[in-house]
Amino acid sequence: MKVSEIMERAGVDQTGRAIAYIKDALEEMNLISETHVAATRINMVKDKRFYDLPSDMVKIIDLRCKNHNCSDDTYKSIPRTIYQPETKDSDGI
Repeated sequence: MKVSEIMERAGVDQTGRAIAYIKDALEEMNLISETHVAATRINMVKDKRFYDLPSDMVKIIDLRCKNHNCSDDTYKSIPRTIYQPETKDSDGI
Protein backbone atom coordinates (compact mmCIF):
# COMPACT_ATOMS: atom_id res chain seq x y z
CA MET A 1 0.00 0.00 0.00
CA LYS A 2 1.31 3.44 -0.87
CA VAL A 3 1.43 6.47 1.40
CA SER A 4 -1.12 8.26 -0.76
CA GLU A 5 -3.61 5.39 -0.31
CA ILE A 6 -3.13 5.45 3.47
CA MET A 7 -3.62 9.24 3.43
CA GLU A 8 -6.89 8.86 1.51
CA ARG A 9 -8.22 6.20 3.90
CA ALA A 10 -7.21 8.14 7.02
CA GLY A 11 -8.40 11.50 5.69
CA VAL A 12 -5.00 13.16 6.12
CA ASP A 13 -3.93 15.76 3.55
CA GLN A 14 -0.41 16.55 4.85
CA THR A 15 2.25 14.13 3.61
CA GLY A 16 4.77 14.88 6.37
CA ARG A 17 2.24 14.26 9.11
CA ALA A 18 1.09 11.01 7.47
CA ILE A 19 4.66 9.73 7.21
CA ALA A 20 5.28 10.61 10.87
CA TYR A 21 2.14 8.69 11.86
CA ILE A 22 3.23 5.69 9.79
CA LYS A 23 6.70 5.67 11.37
CA ASP A 24 5.20 5.92 14.86
CA ALA A 25 2.85 3.02 14.09
CA LEU A 26 5.69 0.86 12.80
CA GLU A 27 7.74 1.55 15.93
CA GLU A 28 4.77 0.66 18.17
CA MET A 29 4.22 -2.59 16.28
CA ASN A 30 7.91 -3.43 16.64
CA LEU A 31 7.74 -2.90 20.41
CA ILE A 32 4.73 -5.18 20.73
CA SER A 33 5.72 -8.00 18.35
CA GLU A 34 9.46 -8.16 19.16
CA THR A 35 10.54 -8.73 15.57
CA HIS A 36 14.21 -7.81 15.96
CA VAL A 37 15.40 -9.68 19.04
CA ALA A 38 19.13 -9.85 19.67
CA ALA A 39 20.95 -11.57 22.50
CA THR A 40 23.82 -9.79 24.19
CA ARG A 41 26.14 -11.35 26.74
CA ILE A 42 27.74 -9.23 29.42
CA ASN A 43 30.18 -10.82 31.84
CA MET A 44 29.47 -10.03 35.45
CA VAL A 45 32.31 -8.71 37.59
CA LYS A 46 32.49 -9.16 41.34
CA ASP A 47 31.50 -6.02 43.29
CA LYS A 48 30.41 -4.20 40.13
CA ARG A 49 26.89 -2.83 40.25
CA PHE A 50 26.32 -0.83 37.04
CA TYR A 51 26.90 -2.11 33.51
CA ASP A 52 26.81 -0.38 30.13
CA LEU A 53 23.92 -1.57 27.97
CA PRO A 54 23.77 -1.36 24.15
CA SER A 55 22.62 2.05 22.92
CA ASP A 56 20.14 0.55 20.42
CA MET A 57 18.39 -1.53 23.08
CA VAL A 58 14.68 -0.88 23.51
CA LYS A 59 13.62 -3.43 26.11
CA ILE A 60 15.13 -6.16 28.30
CA ILE A 61 13.21 -9.39 27.85
CA ASP A 62 15.12 -11.75 30.13
CA LEU A 63 18.16 -11.83 32.40
CA ARG A 64 19.89 -15.12 33.12
CA CYS A 65 22.64 -15.94 35.54
CA LYS A 66 24.68 -19.10 35.96
CA ASN A 67 24.22 -20.88 39.30
CA HIS A 68 21.35 -18.61 40.36
CA ASN A 69 19.46 -20.43 43.14
CA CYS A 70 20.99 -23.75 42.07
CA SER A 71 24.32 -25.51 41.99
CA ASP A 72 24.20 -27.47 38.75
CA ASP A 73 25.97 -24.92 36.48
CA THR A 74 22.86 -24.02 34.48
CA TYR A 75 21.60 -20.60 33.47
CA LYS A 76 18.39 -19.60 35.24
CA SER A 77 16.22 -16.54 34.73
CA ILE A 78 16.47 -13.90 37.42
CA PRO A 79 12.97 -12.96 38.61
CA ARG A 80 11.86 -9.38 38.15
CA THR A 81 11.03 -7.37 41.25
CA ILE A 82 7.86 -5.34 41.31
CA TYR A 83 8.37 -3.66 44.67
CA GLN A 84 11.31 -1.83 46.21
CA PRO A 85 13.88 -4.27 47.65
CA GLU A 86 13.68 -4.81 51.40
CA THR A 87 17.46 -4.79 51.79
CA LYS A 88 18.97 -1.30 51.56
CA ASP A 89 22.05 -0.73 49.42
CA SER A 90 25.28 0.02 51.19
CA ASP A 91 25.96 2.97 48.88
CA GLY A 92 22.54 4.54 49.51
CA ILE A 93 21.31 4.45 45.90
